[in-house]
Order: sequence, then C-alpha cells, then structure tokens
Amino acid sequence: MQKIRIAIIGVGIIGESHLNTYRNIPEAEVVAICDINEERLNYIGNKFGISRRFTHIGKMLEEKDIDAVDVCLHNNMHAPVSIAVMRSGKDCYCEKPMAGTFYDARRMYQVMEETGQKLHIQLSMLYTKEARCAKRFIDAGKLGHIYHMRSYGFRRRGRPYVDGYAAREFVNTTTSGGGALFDMGVYHISQLLYLTGLPKLERVCGHTYAEIAMDEGRRQISGFNVEELGVGLATYEGGLSMDILESWAIHGKPFPSSAIYGSEAGLSLEPLSIHSRENDIETDTTVDLGQMDYLEHTVYADSAHYDNSQQHWIHALLGKCDLLPTAKIALETQRVQEGIYFSQKLGREVTADEIEAMSESKALEIPNL
Repeated sequence: MQKIRIAIIGVGIIGESHLNTYRNIPEAEVVAICDINEERLNYIGNKFGISRRFTHIGKMLEEKDIDAVDVCLHNNMHAPVSIAVMRSGKDCYCEKPMAGTFYDARRMYQVMEETGQKLHIQLSMLYTKEARCAKRFIDAGKLGHIYHMRSYGFRRRGRPYVDGYAAREFVNTTTSGGGALFDMGVYHISQLLYLTGLPKLERVCGHTYAEIAMDEGRRQISGFNVEELGVGLATYEGGLSMDILESWAIHGKPFPSSAIYGSEAGLSLEPLSIHSRENDIETDTTVDLGQMDYLEHTVYADSAHYDNSQQHWIHALLGKCDLLPTAKIALETQRVQEGIYFSQKLGREVTADEIEAMSESKALEIPNL
C-alpha cells in the first residue's frame, strides 16, 4: 500500500489528537515529530513509537523522505511555519484558523499558489454527516434561492485556560489573534460558506464582548484580551446575508442550530432537518443519517474520502479524490471574522476591500525555523 509520510510540528493536545487520527488511516505514516519542549517530544515519541524527533523545524524540513507536514501550533505561528513547509517542497496541513490575521492567511494562500504545493486547513465541520447531507439538498436546488444563513456556536462557560482547560495561549492576541470567533466561529462560518458555494463578501458589521467575571489570577497569567462573545452581520454578493453569534461564555440558554434559509425550503444543521411547505402544509422533515452513511461506505464507497479532514487530506495527496478548497474557504472565513474586529474598533460597517487593506501581520518570529 502506498503511504504518505508525514511529520508533525507541535505535539501538544492538538498534535496528539492528530496522531490518534492518523493511527486509523492505513495510508498515513507519521515518520517524524518536532517540538521545542523536549520532555513532551519524548513522551509523545515514546507513546506513538516515533523515533525521529526534532526540536528545530528548519532541520526537520530538510529531510527528503517527508511528503507532507501537519502544523499544530498556535494561530500566529501558522503563517511562517506553513510558508516554510511549502517552500521546502512539502505539502502542508494546518490547524484552524488559517492564521492570526487575514493578511497572514493571504500570504499562506499566495505561497500555495506560487509553489504549487497543496495547503489544507483543518475545517472539521465540512465532513460531518449533517454537512454531507445538507450539501446534497443544496446542490440539488431543493432550497431554492438561498438568502440568509445563521452561524451559531454556544458555550455557556468554556473560555480556554481561565475556565479551567487548555493553555493560556488561546486567550491573548499575541499568540491566538482572537478569541471565540477564531476558536469556534471558524468551524461554523466555514461550514456555511462551503455549503453555499463560497459567496463573495461585500461588507460586515459586528461587536465583540468580554463581560463575564473570571479568576483574576488566571486573567493576569494568561493576559486575557480576546472576545468571549462575537456577533456580526455579513452581507454577500447578491444580497445573501449571514448573522453570526459565537459564545465562549454567556449567561443564557443554548443557541439554536446554525441554519440556511431559501425560497423553497430551510435547513437546520444540528439536528439536521428540512423545513418546507408541501401541499399548502408546513412540514419539518428529519433525515436518516445512519442509512446515508451506510450507503456511502458500501454502495458509494468513494464517499469514505470525506470521512474526516485528515483522511480527506491523505486520500487527496494519493490522488484518490480532489482536495476540497479549504485554503480558500478558510481565507474567506478569516476575512469575515477580522471584519467583525475592525467593525468593533471603528464603530461602523466595513467593506471586504477595507478588511484586506487594514489587515496587518501578527505572525510571530520562529527562532527554530
């Protein structure tokens, strides 16, 4: 069996999760890992039986037998490392969000085009059963003219580090670039943009908030300065609109599902249901996702190329399927997210062109690159 030989940069919680997924992909072989934390590096190397271990990214990228590199670092490290990976002649898988700013994400996209290497961004909600089914209904025209989307994500109290889990690097702009919109909103926004054919953004308005009390010691240690709640309204070409509501922490009940509304039918994603009018009667249709999934893995076995982000990536590198345009989807997701930040700062709506003009690099210098 032909295998893709992979190296992973960053073996923290996310890197370990990726390693567990690769274990279940027969065509993937992780041959090297890299991290500046030697204790963690050796722990993960021993746990997964990986003998080639590096603390210097640049030296690892010189290894000729590595086909692709999986970047599992904090957001403002994504651009410099992913660019170095592609310039070394290797294909690149990168964690979400694409980068810490639209500017840095665009540089990644440009280098992808310049080098001809494949760049894949981890947008896991593109591969859910709900998304796969929704795409069928939408592509078949069952919703009619799509005019509005709702991108919703809820945690009642789940801010990284200050609420007791994950690392402090998630909650300060130096390493993360943003908060709830970057950590969670990226999944929901990207899913809707994918399902609706990646519409062209025209303008955005929005607000960000950080109002709920937290442990003051953890606030000081982490340098918490990002949003726990992001809200926005984006307008796309042709009048399509999307409202955004993304919470790490809020005093409220769970939000409704992300949804897509059309002239002939509407669609709620979690749980998946189709809302329409049949014979002058309002109807809500549920879907047998289990049966769909069974048929996709028996009668239509090629669907397995889309079981999850990493399997899709490996199968695309082997030529078994075309790679989904996740780099473009992630870039446009970054544009609308940063648009909300600029709108909050300026107190007004901002255009897609303004977002591109105002965005600046927040990429960190990587000493071992």
